[in-house]
Amino acid sequence: MRIGILIFAFLFISCEAQTKAKVIGVKDGDSIEVLLEGNKNIVIRLAEIDCPEKNQPYGKKAKAFVSDLIFGKEITYVKTDQDRYGRTIAKVYFKGAYLSETLIKNGLAWHNTKHSKSKYLASLEREARKNKIGLWADPNPIAPWEWRKTKRVKK
Repeated sequence: MRIGILIFAFLFISCEAQTKAKVIGVKDGDSIEVLLEGNKNIVIRLAEIDCPEKNQPYGKKAKAFVSDLIFGKEITYVKTDQDRYGRTIAKVYFKGAYLSETLIKNGLAWHNTKHSKSKYLASLEREARKNKIGLWADPNPIAPWEWRKTKRVKK
């Protein structure tokens, strides 16, 4: 009986943490704008990944991929944090798939090991690299955080 109650409580808490929203904008490969109940909109930064910047190779492809997949559709998300810009950092799910995982598998994102210790996501990135999928086809892909550093220095 106690185990049944604990399982029910866990499932209830898990469901409570998920929020439904409609995607009303795709800012780039790892940032989306969603509409919540009550016509409130927020920007969500995808957890555990970093996609190429818009002007970086594969940046536009990452944005188009996300847009084709979820723009105008309903997603669910679980907030994990908030960044210094006020964006919600979240794990975003669409049709049961974890969006960050999908981007890594398709070679359109780096696994952000600074903010994620997922061995599974790390293995997906290794596999994409090995098979030269997406941005890994480039002989010298530059990580977005390195790309941003060079842009700041040149200003």
